[in-house]
Amino acid sequence: MILGSGESGVGSAVLAKKMGFDVFVSDKSMIKEKYKQLLIEETILFEEGVHTEDKILNAHEVIKSPGIPDKAEMVVKLRAKNIPVISEIEFAGRYTKAKKICITGSNGKTTTTLLTYHILKKAGYNVGLGGNVGKSFAMQVARENFDYYVLELSSFQLDGMYDFTADVAVLLNITPDHLDRYDYKFENYVASKFRITQNQTEKQAFIYCADDEVINAYMRAHTIPAEKIPFSIKKPIDGPGAFLQENQLTLNYKPTTKTPLIMTIELLLSSKLSSF
Repeated sequence: MILGSGESGVGSAVLAKKMGFDVFVSDKSMIKEKYKQLLIEETILFEEGVHTEDKILNAHEVIKSPGIPDKAEMVVKLRAKNIPVISEIEFAGRYTKAKKICITGSNGKTTTTLLTYHILKKAGYNVGLGGNVGKSFAMQVARENFDYYVLELSSFQLDGMYDFTADVAVLLNITPDHLDRYDYKFENYVASKFRITQNQTEKQAFIYCADDEVINAYMRAHTIPAEKIPFSIKKPIDGPGAFLQENQLTLNYKPTTKTPLIMTIELLLSSKLSSF
């Protein structure tokens, strides 16, 4: 069962059908024409302007749009029946072996995601762009064959992720936002953002802002197994990481134990660069 017929919902429906599931899409609003035509072309059953409760509550699993809050009546009823409710990202992640670079934060995540994608693509990597920006992640898994994905993840998407693992998790910052979805408790929102590190082991990487005290406080109180790579614009980083000092960006990382990589880059914001 797919709740919501936007980019993520229709992409999930196409992937679910490809993987052999019986698929039904339900949207309480009217479905946009481009998505409706795609569902028709794929011979996927759907309804619009209504949620048929009997059908929805008979599902084995539900993929819901990130725009639908957990407190929505239908979601509450699904959980009362112990029917799993997951996100598109959780679902699509099951069916790809591609490396996933996942980026979240209260501010700047779209810019960072687009820039990361641009750098990888220009470097010649076979890379897709998805999540909260670009095309549906699920649709790309169904129809493309990328080796890497750069995914922008909102807290709403993270809330529906359970077994998904980010190969590289990036947390830019945390400031109060969307607190109506988190019982007006900032600590709940913070925990949501840190779900980007869930299931990571020492084989994965966690890149985070060392200047953000909210992030630092959470990390002092919780164990994160992933390799931790901080960045800062306020202070030098001792060990693997990156920092800005007097318009110089220093990157210090060890791809192998034998060949440490230390680069110092003079930053120059030309009109050409700043217009990107």
